[in-house]
Formats: sequence, structure tokens, C-alpha cells
Amino acid sequence: MAPSILALLTETIRAEEPVALVTVVEGPGQGAKLLIRPDVDAVGSLGHPDLDRVVTRDAVGELAAGRTGVRHYGETGEAREEAVSVFIESFAPPPRMLIFGAVDFTAALARIAKVLGYRVTVCDAREVFATRQRFPMADELVVDWPNRLLDEVGPTLGPRDAVCILTHDVKFDIPAVVGALATDVGYIGVMGSRRTHDDRTQRLRDAGVDDAGLDRLRSPIGLDLGARTPEETAVSICAEIIALRTGREAPSLKFSTGPIHRD
Repeated sequence: MAPSILALLTETIRAEEPVALVTVVEGPGQGAKLLIRPDVDAVGSLGHPDLDRVVTRDAVGELAAGRTGVRHYGETGEAREEAVSVFIESFAPPPRMLIFGAVDFTAALARIAKVLGYRVTVCDAREVFATRQRFPMADELVVDWPNRLLDEVGPTLGPRDAVCILTHDVKFDIPAVVGALATDVGYIGVMGSRRTHDDRTQRLRDAGVDDAGLDRLRSPIGLDLGARTPEETAVSICAEIIALRTGREAPSLKFSTGPIHRD
């Protein structure tokens, strides 16, 4: 590997910034490398500028999804040909979970999310509740309104990330939902009873959220596991996130009926 590419790869990974290393593993130019970062010119070459252009486009998509694997092209980047095989190795930063609301369920969700490898941010505008003593496991603790945090970090959120809104307060959860819907985040879950959900839905419509936006919400949040405690609820939320990401069918509370908690 060229020293400049190796040094840049190491520097980018240490900075926890997304980067993909592409290597020709079969075909002309075997061993050639291309270093790709979003919104930055690629470094290196796979042997032809058209191949570089097409592979860069595809690698950015793979990087956004956190995927690593082999893709095949023609010698100048043609699709559905196999003259050149390249290995796209994605070095994506940890997925992010933004939890809005410093409530009892938040600490349990943050702990389980950390076990699953998420970088966890807890946000609440109430300084008395959003304390490091209550949430020592969080990577970041933000005392601010949800829409302001989402305005700041929203452009960086992608399909691997999650927003969980646990506030139970329309002053917080309506701005949080509207802000989350303006991003490309993969999961938006909102806590509350079915009655709360119905009331929230009307308020969201009044705020301009359309059917497509409402379809993105997982509300009531979590899988229909019969969870009661904060820890059980956290498991149901994380299980729903996993099921949505992998495309598996699971009994979501969003699509079930009847009481959320049963005797």
C-alpha cells in the first residue's frame, strides 16, 4: 500500500471519520488501491478514471450502510461485467443513538445500546435531570432542546443510526420528531401509550408531517414483547432496531392492537 494512502487511512480511522479502502483483487491492476471518503476527492487509482469514478460512487453507498464486500466491473467501470473484482473495505464510525428525554427508561436503553456498539447521546433541555450522575454510560450528555441538537448533527445521521424519543411531553417530542424526520436516520422510535400516539399523530399532522413521515415512525416504540421494566423495554426497542435494519419480520407495537401492557 502506498505510504500516503496508509497514513491517510490510519489518520481518518483514528479521527472516527468514515473511510473506505478499495483494492483490486482480481483482473487488470491487481493490487491497485483507492481511498474514498464522503465529499472528499479520492486518493489513488484502480487503473482507469472511469473505473475510479464508478467505484467511488458505489463505495460511498457501501460506506453509508457500513458494508464490506466484493463488487465486479468491466475494465472501465461497466456494470454487469466481471473483468475486474474489487474489495471494498468500509471503516465506518460507530452507529449513533440519540435518546431524547432524561427519564427512567433512558439509562437502561443507553446501557444496552452501548453493549450493541452505539455511540450514545442523551439530550434533555432540563438541566436538573440531564446529569452525568444519572447517565454515566452516555458518550455525550447534551442539555438543549431536541430540534437544536438535530439541526446540528442531523446532516451526519444515516441508515445505521437511531433516534429514540422517550419524553412523553409534546413540548419536546413534537420538535424532536419533526427534526428527526428531516434527516436520513434509519430508525425513529417514539415512546407513549396508544392514546398518546393518537394525540401525537394529530399534533404532527398539524405541524405539517405527511403520511410518508408518519410511516417512518415506530410508535408506540419497540417490539410487542410484553415488556414492563425499563430494562425489558430497552431490549424491545433495540430488538426492533435490529429487525428493521435486517429486514426481518417481528411483532412491532406499531402494527399490533390492544393494551401495550397485559396482565
